Amino acid sequence: MSQQANLSPSIGQKDWREARTVTAGIDIGSSSAQAVIFADDEICCYSSVRTGANSERTAWKALNAALEGTGLTLDNIQHTVATGYGRVIVPFAQKNLTEIACHARGAHWFLPGVRTVLDMGGQDCKAIRCDENGKVTQFLLNDKCAAGTGRSMEIMAEIMEISLDEIGPRSLSVDGQPKPVSSTCVVFARSEALTLLRRGMPVNEILAAYCDALARRIFNLIQRIGMEEEFVISGGIAKNQGVVSRITERFGVRPQVCFEPQLVGAVGAALFARALLERRAR
Repeated sequence: MSQQANLSPSIGQKDWREARTVTAGIDIGSSSAQAVIFADDEICCYSSVRTGANSERTAWKALNAALEGTGLTLDNIQHTVATGYGRVIVPFAQKNLTEIACHARGAHWFLPGVRTVLDMGGQDCKAIRCDENGKVTQFLLNDKCAAGTGRSMEIMAEIMEISLDEIGPRSLSVDGQPKPVSSTCVVFARSEALTLLRRGMPVNEILAAYCDALARRIFNLIQRIGMEEEFVISGGIAKNQGVVSRITERFGVRPQVCFEPQLVGAVGAALFARALLERRAR
């Protein structure tokens, strides 16, 4: 996962130090951490790094990676909001908020008409309903087991000795309905996948089966909360076309995915930071 800054296309034409407001959102998730810097109404830079054992060190790592090459430093950031699992251990944040609120707000910024958000993180999956302003009206979490999360796909990649990026395309190369497999326990799914491999089942068929199982689990979660047509998926699983295409098939609605779905929570946090800064100024 890249640890370098990703800059706005206008980075060469602007001095971000002259921005009226500069705010930051830090999302410390179980698998990865993101930092997003807003200068006025524009994302000027962002980063995505692996989450380490130390949340404070991970927060600094994400922030410094985002700021690299921008001319900005922590002193230029007027307000910071942290979210995610490690949000309470971000030393330079003035406030922390739940990832549910931040993903709804971030998804609304990317797609103002959104009403249903599916946040597919490393350790849990959240179905969120929001209003026309991106405010949460209802939400549900998956069961405690990581079977319906990004971690389950990481385990499949480890077992099959392939990269995460390969799972989606390879799962879609299989015709027909894949064999039903476990979708309730990631520990059992690991054992089951190893057994299928030893029996000679092709890797692509196993990947198709587990992508389909994840899509079924998500379908059941979304059905419980209800879905409106403007539907956004955030989090790393949104990059897995094998899962997204199967969700599309079940719902008959293609989910919207922003250019970097893992940034949605950090974008929402940065937007909350800007709102809090403006409120303080008033």
